[in-house]
Amino acid sequence: MPKRPIGVFDSGIGGLTVLKELLARLPGESFVYFGDTARVPYGTKSAETVLRFSRENVRLLLDRGVKMVVVACNTASAEALPQIEGEFPVPIIGVIEPGVRAAVQATRSGVIGVIGTAGTIRSEAYQRGIRALRPEAKVIPKPCPLFVPLAEEGWVDHPVTREVAREYLSVYQDSGIDALVLGCTHYPLLKGVIGEVMGEGVRLVDSAVETALAVERVLQANGIRGGGGDRFHLILSDTSPAFEETAARFLGRPVSGVELVSV
Repeated sequence: MPKRPIGVFDSGIGGLTVLKELLARLPGESFVYFGDTARVPYGTKSAETVLRFSRENVRLLLDRGVKMVVVACNTASAEALPQIEGEFPVPIIGVIEPGVRAAVQATRSGVIGVIGTAGTIRSEAYQRGIRALRPEAKVIPKPCPLFVPLAEEGWVDHPVTREVAREYLSVYQDSGIDALVLGCTHYPLLKGVIGEVMGEGVRLVDSAVETALAVERVLQANGIRGGGGDRFHLILSDTSPAFEETAARFLGRPVSGVELVSV
């Protein structure tokens, strides 16, 4: 069991930021990443459809012999994780709970901002999670959908990105927040611009980093931390000519040998 890979899935390529942190945090492990790029985005789908897709994704990864599964998708973590985490014979964790816990620990004022896609914000998963741990907390959510195409375009340090960030994040001006959850796996690529707009007094909570820490704890608790060998294999349900370039930007290393599967 310890030598088996860890499975990771997302609706697309944003979850590669989670894989990047997992590779950095757990250099002895190997990983299988599935990006359901033929059916992206999940945020516009019904909860029933997201649940069905998530179950199919877990089964695909189990067929590859994984020892645990990381749901590196905020929508699937919100809509499907409560149902699937007890259905399969391996540990399954998502990206929302680690981000929630880190945000509650980071705030002193009790005022926390949450940015994400429209679907994630609409699900209120972060809001409910934060209030469950700190009932008196004030949570200010803000959907920031344009951050996703800007990240995929590679405009991580661009005047347009700064202008968009200033527009979105103006809701937090004079709000008193001191912690901001990056509630989308694309957003870590824009940390520099987001941090610049928010200022030094606001801690950015990166769910990818926090998820990697949570995975390490689960591996240790279950006695399955291993020596799989610092490898990763990418599987997609669809691809594009620009995929390898975009994926390398998200992952921080070259990407090749992608496998395509039919879903």
